[in-house]
Amino acid sequence: MASTSSGGRGEDGRPPQMQPVRSLSRRMTRAGTMMIDHANEDENVVDSELVPSSLASIAPVLRVANEIEGHNPRVAYLCRFHAFEKAHRMDPTSSGRGVRQFKTYLLHNLEKEEPTSDPKEIQNYYQKFYEDNIQRGEGKKTPEEMAKLYQMATVLYDVLKTVVPPGRIDEKTHRYAKEVERKKDHYEHYNILPLDAGGAKTAIMELPEIKVAVRAVSNVENLPQPRLPSSSTNPDQVEREETRSFNDVLEWLALVFGFQRGNVANQREHLILLLANVDVRKRDLENYNELKPSTVRKLMDKYFKNYRSWCKYLRCESYLRFPPGCNEQQLSLVYIGLYLLIWGEASNIRFMPESLCYIFHKMANEVHGILFSNVYPVTGETYEAGAPDDEAFLRNVITPIYQVLRKEVKRNKMGKASHSKWRNYDDLNEYFWDKRCFRLGWPMKPEADFFIHSDEISPHPNERRDQVPHGKRKPKTNFVEARTFWNLYRSFDRLWMFLVLSLQTMMIIAWSSSGSILAIFEEDVFKNVLTIFITSAFLNLLQATLDVILSFGAWKSLKFSQILRFITKFLMAAMWAIVLPIAYSKSVQNPTGLIKFFSGWIQSWPHQTLYNYAIALYVLPNILAAVFFLLPPLRRIMERSNMRVVTLIMWWAQPKLYVGRGMHEEMFALFKYTFFWVMLLLSKLAFSYYVEILPLVKPTKLIWDMSGLDYKWHEFFPNATHNIGVIISIWGPIVLVYFMDTQIWYAIFSTLFGGIYGAFSHLGEIRTLGMLRSRFRFVPSAFCSKLTPSPPGRPKRKHLDEQVNENDIARFSQMWNKFIYTMRDEDLISDRERDLLLVPSSSGDVTVVQWPPFLLASKIPIALDMAKDFKGKEDAELFKKIKSEYYMYYAVVEAYESMRDVIYGLLEDESDKRIVREICFEIDDSIQQHRFLSAFRMTGMPLLSDKLEKFLKILLSDYAEDETYKSQIINVLQDIIEIITQDVMVKGHEILERAHYQSGDIESEKKEQRFEKINLGSQDDSWREKVVRLLLLVTVKESAINIPQSIEARRRMTFFANSLFMNMPDAPRVRDMLSFSVLTPYYKEDVLYSEEELNKENEDGISILFYLQRIYPEEWSNFSERVNDPKRTFSEKDKADQLREWVSYRGQTLSRTVRGMMYYRMALELQCFQEYTEYAAHDGYLPSASNEEFMIRARALADLKFTYVVSCQVYGNQKKSSEGRDRSCYNNILQLMLKYPSLRVAYIDEREETINKKSQKVFYSVLLKGCNKLDEEIYRIKLPGNPTEIGEGKPENQNHAIIFTRGEALQTIDMNQDNYFEETFKMRNVLQEFDEGRRGKRNPTILGLREHIFTGSVSSLAWFMSNQETSFVTIGQRVLANPLRVRFHYGHPDIFDRIFHITRGGISKASKIINLSEDIFAGYNSTLRGGYITHHEYIQAGKGRDVGMNQVSVFEAKVANGNGEQTLSRDVYRLGRRFDFYRMLSFYFTTVGFYFSSMVTVLTVYVFLYGRLYLVLSGLEKEILQSATVHQSKALEEALAAQSVFQLGFLMVLPMVMEIGLEKGFRTALGDFIIMQLQLASVFFTFQLGTKAHYFGRTILHGGSKYRATGRGFVVFHAKFADNYRLYSRSHFVKGLELVMLLIVYQVYGNSYRSSSLYIYITFSMWFLVTSWLFAPFIFNPSGFEWQKTVDDWTDWKRWMGNRGGIGIVVEKSWESWWESEQEHLKHTNLRGRVLEILLALRFLLYQYGIVYHLNVAHRDTTLLSYGLSWGVLLSVLLVLKMVSMGRRKFGTDFQVMFRILKALLFLGFLSVMTVLFVVCGLTITDVCASFLAFLPTGWAILLIGQALRGVLKGLGFWDSIKELGRAYEYIMGLLIFMPIAVLSWFPFVSEFQTRLLFNQAFSRGLQISMILAGKKDKETPAPSK
Repeated sequence: MASTSSGGRGEDGRPPQMQPVRSLSRRMTRAGTMMIDHANEDENVVDSELVPSSLASIAPVLRVANEIEGHNPRVAYLCRFHAFEKAHRMDPTSSGRGVRQFKTYLLHNLEKEEPTSDPKEIQNYYQKFYEDNIQRGEGKKTPEEMAKLYQMATVLYDVLKTVVPPGRIDEKTHRYAKEVERKKDHYEHYNILPLDAGGAKTAIMELPEIKVAVRAVSNVENLPQPRLPSSSTNPDQVEREETRSFNDVLEWLALVFGFQRGNVANQREHLILLLANVDVRKRDLENYNELKPSTVRKLMDKYFKNYRSWCKYLRCESYLRFPPGCNEQQLSLVYIGLYLLIWGEASNIRFMPESLCYIFHKMANEVHGILFSNVYPVTGETYEAGAPDDEAFLRNVITPIYQVLRKEVKRNKMGKASHSKWRNYDDLNEYFWDKRCFRLGWPMKPEADFFIHSDEISPHPNERRDQVPHGKRKPKTNFVEARTFWNLYRSFDRLWMFLVLSLQTMMIIAWSSSGSILAIFEEDVFKNVLTIFITSAFLNLLQATLDVILSFGAWKSLKFSQILRFITKFLMAAMWAIVLPIAYSKSVQNPTGLIKFFSGWIQSWPHQTLYNYAIALYVLPNILAAVFFLLPPLRRIMERSNMRVVTLIMWWAQPKLYVGRGMHEEMFALFKYTFFWVMLLLSKLAFSYYVEILPLVKPTKLIWDMSGLDYKWHEFFPNATHNIGVIISIWGPIVLVYFMDTQIWYAIFSTLFGGIYGAFSHLGEIRTLGMLRSRFRFVPSAFCSKLTPSPPGRPKRKHLDEQVNENDIARFSQMWNKFIYTMRDEDLISDRERDLLLVPSSSGDVTVVQWPPFLLASKIPIALDMAKDFKGKEDAELFKKIKSEYYMYYAVVEAYESMRDVIYGLLEDESDKRIVREICFEIDDSIQQHRFLSAFRMTGMPLLSDKLEKFLKILLSDYAEDETYKSQIINVLQDIIEIITQDVMVKGHEILERAHYQSGDIESEKKEQRFEKINLGSQDDSWREKVVRLLLLVTVKESAINIPQSIEARRRMTFFANSLFMNMPDAPRVRDMLSFSVLTPYYKEDVLYSEEELNKENEDGISILFYLQRIYPEEWSNFSERVNDPKRTFSEKDKADQLREWVSYRGQTLSRTVRGMMYYRMALELQCFQEYTEYAAHDGYLPSASNEEFMIRARALADLKFTYVVSCQVYGNQKKSSEGRDRSCYNNILQLMLKYPSLRVAYIDEREETINKKSQKVFYSVLLKGCNKLDEEIYRIKLPGNPTEIGEGKPENQNHAIIFTRGEALQTIDMNQDNYFEETFKMRNVLQEFDEGRRGKRNPTILGLREHIFTGSVSSLAWFMSNQETSFVTIGQRVLANPLRVRFHYGHPDIFDRIFHITRGGISKASKIINLSEDIFAGYNSTLRGGYITHHEYIQAGKGRDVGMNQVSVFEAKVANGNGEQTLSRDVYRLGRRFDFYRMLSFYFTTVGFYFSSMVTVLTVYVFLYGRLYLVLSGLEKEILQSATVHQSKALEEALAAQSVFQLGFLMVLPMVMEIGLEKGFRTALGDFIIMQLQLASVFFTFQLGTKAHYFGRTILHGGSKYRATGRGFVVFHAKFADNYRLYSRSHFVKGLELVMLLIVYQVYGNSYRSSSLYIYITFSMWFLVTSWLFAPFIFNPSGFEWQKTVDDWTDWKRWMGNRGGIGIVVEKSWESWWESEQEHLKHTNLRGRVLEILLALRFLLYQYGIVYHLNVAHRDTTLLSYGLSWGVLLSVLLVLKMVSMGRRKFGTDFQVMFRILKALLFLGFLSVMTVLFVVCGLTITDVCASFLAFLPTGWAILLIGQALRGVLKGLGFWDSIKELGRAYEYIMGLLIFMPIAVLSWFPFVSEFQTRLLFNQAFSRGLQISMILAGKKDKETPAPSK
């Protein structure tokens, strides 16, 4: 390793990899580097990149060889030779991965080169290199360049030592080498602060805040020197090791505890930046010499709030101790530094914040011991500790805990095992919530309970990945994630109790004789209502029972008091469930009414019944809870208190838990969400009562009293009273709708509240260009008021100021113009549009404000027409008309003054200038004296305007310095003066005459004409800008009203302008703003599209480039204009690169995200620049002399405030990969680092290292930056193991990189996001939301920002998704944050309070499977730990969404899986139990409740139809509908129809319509809504309802959740039928076909007695649902109905169905493989899951049971015999099929004749049986058809039960039969779905209609053209060989 001690060899001469453990974590040299231009790479450049990980330390040597190849090839050869030798020494047997190949490759290269053996040559080269580069570079070159040179010098000396014998190395070389060795540590690659660097001074290190922070951290006075245990025998070495020096508190801590060097360097910079940023806030920069005392105190409070809370909770003393007389600031920094170093090296343990508290607690105690009690009592010698090496902490503290995590994850079986079988992050962290954690001891005892596993994993490096430990497992901690739907009841019991008790009350009241709500006052009714308390007691018992059963797996880890509480609660609940019914039965003899109850209570309380006393006692705790609810502060104090008395009081109400204490809101917030829910619940209950319950009561009573009904089948309970089966069939769906429709009411109310709140927030006040133009004059002052800090001594003013301030315009113009230029660079606007939108930067020489030309367009022509046609005589009237239009006055004055200045600037001759001056004087004078109209003729103005236009165009034309050009200008100029003096001015000739006389004698000598001398050479850019602007003013007509053309550019301009009038915090100075980082996790997505990907055509001949040209035609023409502009001089290669970028910036690529995030830096630099210049020059204009100096300081401040880290998890593997795509990703990421020097890339480096003579994989977190065409390694931190194998991928990826982020805030940005320059300008305002004291309330911990979905224009599907997502991220989250207070974190652009979250477990949770939706758990965690989450809509980021049907479905499936897992999680349980009632309702209906309601919606359809099936097949429906009493009452029919309305998901579209209405106008919203319906949006949303229901239900029943990569590409390809079938078969097709069966049976068997209109009304929504589920994937599939595609799809599907499965055959290739994978969830489900699966399958037997009795052949026989015979028929059919298939296998080849005879016999037998049945038994054709309807579902039931009992059937040998049965059913289902598609594909117009439906019109046109062209091309190209 070149950067360690001399020459890359250790002190004992061994290579670094063979050194003791310590050297591993030393600073590595530059990570593998790569030249950018892949095409021009020679082999040598690549060799340093392809170094195997086990030989990593030779990469620097090869890199030096490549670097010096051009200067001295022979020395380069020596370097390579040295690298080869070193490689051979490190791995003599070539056992490492890839080592043998690499050594062979290197040797092959060496053989080709010319060797050198002259030892002088390398010495001379080394000396020359040192003198030319290092000696001369000192103090001149940047620290970056010097670091590289020192590294090269170190490597060269290392090579030199191996080549030249020690005696022949001359003294000069020795001297230089010592100098390099001494200084090289001061020249290391740095991240932001060059702390050690010599070289030229950098601006950031000159900032006073950085200087004082460095001074504070470097204060090591009074810190004792640790003595280190030495392993060396050399006395000098021992001395040096024993007293290693340290320069700051972090180095001292590293020596004491053994922290890694990379970690120390990383956290040193982290701490210095934090101190600097916090300290500089609101500080005077004069006399800035030391940190404020409050700075360190504030950081202490933030970093240790959680630690102190933990100490109080465990009732142990905090070890943050400050003895009297100590240096408090220094000690505080030691504590903060210690915490940061622990956190920086903790790897996966960062997800366990309380385990970090424990580690810190013990280590802080040691620090205190070393500093303050370090004297031995007897000898008085100092007691000092020290770590043996710099991996001691990792080895002794972190790795043991990591190993526990790893062992537990092995039990997870890759997500297949039940959550209750293994301990996740939460379980292990919650171990530290109990005092028992102190049993771990310190140093931690390996034999402690926490570490001991009966199943030790073998440490063998080549162990199988899936090896699962066996043996006794540890209990879960505090909670068990049990997979059951009962979790919904357990977590939200108060909601279900409320709904059940309300339903019971309403049914009792409705059942009363009057049915009026007032009936509750009647005695009998009220007495019945009181039974709700009995129901409540039973529900409480259910809750207590669930608590006991579901938490049983954690009992061993619980305290006795918690177990006692569970048991007591259960016993109490059981007691009430017994007492209340007994008491009630006693009270029946003693009736009471409501009035009597209350009035008689006081007088006769001794005579009350036992039941009333029981109720009073029972309700008492609820009354207390209500009192607490009304006093949130009291509740908060009690919950957070750690006093034993309070804990005892709270023991019953709420178990003591570290999180979830005191989450109560203040009174006003409480009032708001309570009001919301009270209104909602009243509406819901009223609706349920009057629409759902009351109308059904009357027919129910009639049915209740009916008797003697005639059953059409064998009724098992013919004597059952009151027709209970019928009543259940009717009421079932209604009750389900009752439980589900709160979700619909929530949609309605959130829409109303969100709309009102949005309107009050000023959203959508500027939404069109017209609105923007009308309010643009207020924009500069609003901008300066909101987005810039007030300059010193200037007060803030109200921004709607009529008077426009020039300083405002100057400040605004810088930002606005930068905004316009970025839009031009993004090709959203053309060059002309850019010119029309720019605000002139210099307005000093014009007396009015210069507005952008797009506002002044057509004002001059209109003013000229006005003046020409003006009939009045008074000037005032004309001026009044001109001034009546605000911008016209500005345009006229500016045009006049600019024209004057342009002409004046051209003239050379003094007398010419005098004429112009006199004309202007005459104009000004006549205006002042109100004689303008009499002094000037207005009729000449149009002519003057035309000439002026011609004049300006000539001025702007590209000219060479030639006479014709000059003469043209002179000619037109003379025309202009002539028109002015003769046609316009009444007395113009007098001016010319005066001028003639004044210079008459001169004139006579020179025969020159007037206005002939002009000067073109001296005109500067501002003069030219003025000419351009004047031409625009004069020429641009109405067309500019539609500027810009691009809808996206309009949206951005209007949103930005609108946001300036919204409420936001004032902007602080850049120095005062909070510092922040952005973190983006990246795995293997697209970075930048390659040329090949752009032009690659799909099967329709459509490439991505063609597609985007059609989708974004304006942007494509803007791009073409930009790259073909001769002024921009793009080479062909540049044009190709620009094209790749243009396409990539329209996709969801990393390069788009990085470009967007780097706008933050651009905005910060501009803001700093504005401030510096503002403070330097108070007039607001920029002094150009010091611009460069200002920019350098601005960049330094931007570095201080902003960091961007992209966590490219597999960058190291991509770099070493030989795959084209991986290499491309690596190259593109490297290009991004070089393009944006402040971008940082973190990755997990996987290396093979030899430890104890064994090769082992070692993992590091590495941070890189781009530098000098290479990637430069900054920090390298060794990890305890592979971090990503412990938890979910994305959170682990974020977690490993979070240590490299900086600042007080952290924005999480995903790979599919974008940002906009104008929005980044508001970042400092948003960050002020964190600032304390703004509200007088709690500070937020997460700031939610709104998003703009930028993928909406891709296709109609993308548009639906974009609208749906937009409504969620705007109106949805607006309501969640305020008034409901339950907004969480949903990923994407939210900003975290970084310090709050890194001390509480990070910005996401990572446990496998349970935290699948990792983002939302960060919100849960934040809320449970006392955080507060807000939402802000004055700023937005861009976001991409999935754009194809299959992508969208996979995404919805992932989210539904995630919600299913959330339902089981402890976070949801704790929030559900610990929120107050109304906040709990908000929480439920906006998270898991939404998915449960979706599932209930689907379930309602099933319950309704199976109820109908029961009524129809049993014959009861006919009996009831035809009975006289019911026939009169239409109520039953109405009730049946009522619930069908709820299937229509239109109500879910409400929020979408409201938001579009709010932001684009309600007319647009209505239009969009209608167009969406025409484009079949309802079909799409109904289909997605099925996706949600299926995956949510299956997850809770069986598990099987997994991360599903959705892919972020452009979907312009056709998905094959087999692909769609695989994806949707189980979630939609099977369910859709089941509903079809139900609807057909209902229609066929109930047709005779039912009015058809009623049938259609009831079942319309169900047929719509069925159609959507069966055909949506094909409707939204490009080219889904094209005949050729359909034929190809059928062939492909048949092939897929026929292929055999087996090991290694993927699901895409064979039906059998897919069928096996579809049952994966059943293989791993528990017994409960299997039993439920079998019970659900039994519903399919109902068809056969019912239909058999309706067959003609049954002759109305209702005995069980008929049913038994039907089974005989079914089994014999299956038997025959089995015989045929077995016969084919057994006799098919050898006994072909036998087999044919067998088949013939079977056929004859079948014919004879059928004949007998037809002739003798009366079988009919309808019976045969009905039999199909009966037997198909039965076969399916057999199949489902067979799958659930897989193990049993395999044992019995029936599994193959089940598989074949399955294949037969798949064939049938495939055929049924495929037939309609095939029929529609016959008609060409269907395909055309579908294309129009799917894509916008431009693309549809393009698609048709491309197909025609493709057809022509085929005809023209001759066939290859015929």
